[in-house]
Amino acid sequence: MNKSENILGEKTATCEVCGNTYDKCFEVRMGGETHVFDSFECAIHALAPTCAHCGCRIIGHGMETANALYCCAHCAEQHGVHKLEDRVEEKSRV
Repeated sequence: MNKSENILGEKTATCEVCGNTYDKCFEVRMGGETHVFDSFECAIHALAPTCAHCGCRIIGHGMETANALYCCAHCAEQHGVHKLEDRVEEKSRV
């Protein structure tokens, strides 16, 4: 992580997406690499997969086939993939 100290002696780091030097940056470890961001927005921009149909960033569970990721069942259907099911099990409410 590119760390330095500000004039108050606080540790700061630089976001790898926007270049902002900030005292509240955080690290994300993914695929054996460590990334530094100053916001979830920058982390999503850098790391979240994109929908194969509409191109939006997938920040939830999404839907997947062997070859593609989709943000929702509608996009999968529009892309010609039928009968995709969410892998999350529904829990009963008590």
